[in-house]
Amino acid sequence: MNQKIKVAVIGVGNCFSALYQGIHYYSGQTEQVSGISHLDIGGYYPSDIEIVAALDVDRRKVGKPVSQAIFSLPNCARVFFSGPFNGHGDPIVQMGSVLDGVSDYMLEQPEHQGFRLSDEPTVDIVKLLKESQAQILLNYLPVGSVEATEFYAEQAIQAGVSFVNNIPVLSLNHPRWEKRFIDANLPYIGSDIKSQFGASILSQTLQELAFSRGMQVDYHQQLNVGGNCDFLNMQVQSRLKHKKVSKENVIRAQNDIRGIPVNADALFAGPSTFIPYLKDNKVAYFNLKLRGFGDAPIELDCKLSVQDSENSAGVVIDAIRFLQVAREMGIIGCLRGPSSFTQKSPPKQLCYEDSIFECMALARREFTKHTRRQLTQLDALAFAWEEYNSGGMDYLRLIGE
Repeated sequence: MNQKIKVAVIGVGNCFSALYQGIHYYSGQTEQVSGISHLDIGGYYPSDIEIVAALDVDRRKVGKPVSQAIFSLPNCARVFFSGPFNGHGDPIVQMGSVLDGVSDYMLEQPEHQGFRLSDEPTVDIVKLLKESQAQILLNYLPVGSVEATEFYAEQAIQAGVSFVNNIPVLSLNHPRWEKRFIDANLPYIGSDIKSQFGASILSQTLQELAFSRGMQVDYHQQLNVGGNCDFLNMQVQSRLKHKKVSKENVIRAQNDIRGIPVNADALFAGPSTFIPYLKDNKVAYFNLKLRGFGDAPIELDCKLSVQDSENSAGVVIDAIRFLQVAREMGIIGCLRGPSSFTQKSPPKQLCYEDSIFECMALARREFTKHTRRQLTQLDALAFAWEEYNSGGMDYLRLIGE
C-alpha cells in the first residue's frame, strides 16, 4: 500500500516499545520472515504502520519523542532495534488522563520499577486524535484500568477512531458497548492481548488437542511469573478481577464450544508472582491431568519461557492491519476472527482453526458469515445480541455485566 495506517497509542510501556522497534525491524520486508504471522494483510505490510500520536502519564516519558520514551524507566523490554527510527512516525509523548490507570502501589515502588506521575496538564484527547489523523488507537494501559479504558474508548468513538483493547477490560465485549462502536460505524478488536506464542494460546490449543483426541480434562493449571512492571502492577489483587476471568476464559471457552461442563476447581490460570530478576522474561508452568482410553490417567507438565513484550507485539502488528482492512471494507462492531486470534477474550470465543479462517478471509478482503452480519448498524447490533443470548459469554456475568 502507498498509504500508511495512522496509529495512536495509550501507554508507552514495554509492549509498545517492542511494537515500535518491530515496525522498524521488519520495515521493507515483502517476503515471509520469522516472527511475523501474516506479512501481507489486505495489501498492508508491517512497514505500512505509522505512529502519529502517543499518550502516557509518567514524567520520564511525557514530552519526549517516542523513540526516546520507549527506552525510559520503568521499561525493561529487550532492545532488538536501536535505530535509526525513520519513516514510521516519532511523535512527542503527550500527557494523558490518569483516572484509575495508576495505583498508589505503583507510585510507591522504586524508581526503576514504579510509575512517577507527570504534572503536565492533560491534553484534549479527541482533539489530539483528530489533528493527528489517527485511524486506530491502541490501548496499552496497566491491568486494572477499567475506568480509564472505557474513557479512552469513548474518546476514540467521538474522534471516529477504531480501538484495539489490549488489556482485560471485558465490559467492552458487551453488546451495550459494542452498540456505541456500531452507532459510530467503527470496527474494533478486544479484549486482552493473546500473545503470539504465549501461555494463553498454548493452554487453548492444549485443551483443544485433548478434546479432539477424546480425552477427559480433569484439571488444567497455568501459573505465570515475570519481572516487568506489568507483573509488579498485578501484585495489587484488586486490579485482577477482569484479568483472572480473561485468563481462565481462554480455557473454559473450549469446553463451552463443545458443551462440556467445567467441574468445580477444574482450572486455574493467572498471574502468580513478581520476580524482579526475570525483567521482561515471562515464565509459565502448565499442569494438565487427563483421562484417556480405559480411563487411563495422563499427566502433562511443561514450562514456557518467552520475552513478554515481543510476544505481545507479534500479534498487535497483525491486529492493526486487520482493523484497517475492516475499516475499508465497511465492517462495523467487534471483529470476531481477529479478536479471537489476537485477544484472550473476544465477545465469543472461536476454535483456533475458525479464528484463522476468519483472519485469512479478511486478509484476502473476503466476507464470511460473521462479517456479512456486520455491514449495517441494524444487522451488526442484532448479531451482537444474538451471540450474547445464545450463550458462551457467561464470563461477562463474572465481572458483573
